[in-house]
Amino acid sequence: MILFSLLLVASTFLAMVIFVKLVVQRKKKKSISLIKTPTAIDSTQEDIGKRILVFAPHPDDEIIGCGGSLVKHINNGAHVTVVYVTSGDAGSLRHSKEELAAIREKEAKDGAQVLGIHDLIFLNNPDGYLEFHKQKNIVEFINIIREKKPHIIYTTHPKEQHKDHATTGEIVIDATYKAAGPWFQETTGQPWFVPTILGYEVWTPLQHVSMVEDITNTIDTKIQALKEHVSQIKDISYDEGVKGLNRYRGTMTGQGSYCECFEVIRKH
Repeated sequence: MILFSLLLVASTFLAMVIFVKLVVQRKKKKSISLIKTPTAIDSTQEDIGKRILVFAPHPDDEIIGCGGSLVKHINNGAHVTVVYVTSGDAGSLRHSKEELAAIREKEAKDGAQVLGIHDLIFLNNPDGYLEFHKQKNIVEFINIIREKKPHIIYTTHPKEQHKDHATTGEIVIDATYKAAGPWFQETTGQPWFVPTILGYEVWTPLQHVSMVEDITNTIDTKIQALKEHVSQIKDISYDEGVKGLNRYRGTMTGQGSYCECFEVIRKH
């Protein structure tokens, strides 16, 4: 009888220990999830993939890096916004900076129209001198993210050798983190957490590809849009170069005749 009582007490004690451990583990999991998305609006409850935000260091970068994918988003009913971080005013010696900025912004609008994009933002940073540690840049990025509430952001991947490209990627990553929380009084809008951030390639092909998009059916539209950037392909055949890259990506991945490749920076 005494032995039975001891066994009963021991089993009861063990059950209580297991219960306490489970409660503690659940509390830890909840606290971790709050840290990941601090007070952010729950974008997972939205119509995921319907709002796309693209950051392009210069006009034409968005077409080179993800133009075919953007057409596919639009064909599926998505709204796409493109932010041109600079206007590419250093991209030719034939014109003054002011003249070239106007030319390239016009080319950006024409190229975007071919893709089916009508929501464009020009930040007019100096071409070739983009700064990561400049408060104005990060604040502008945060405000745009909170205003547009994107489900997916496309940006140049942070290991691009072109300094403006790498800096754009760095600012986007920093701004998306800051945009998700109730911080920084100098910013506007409500916190917004971006579930997916994809890095695209322009000057520096990705060494490690983590996402492939078949653009076989949209490659012609992509190249047509790129040809609107006459001031740029006049000196360098970007249209031929990117078509070759997309063909190579398609062949080597086996995912299509033409493909765009991305680095998955964030995926929730």
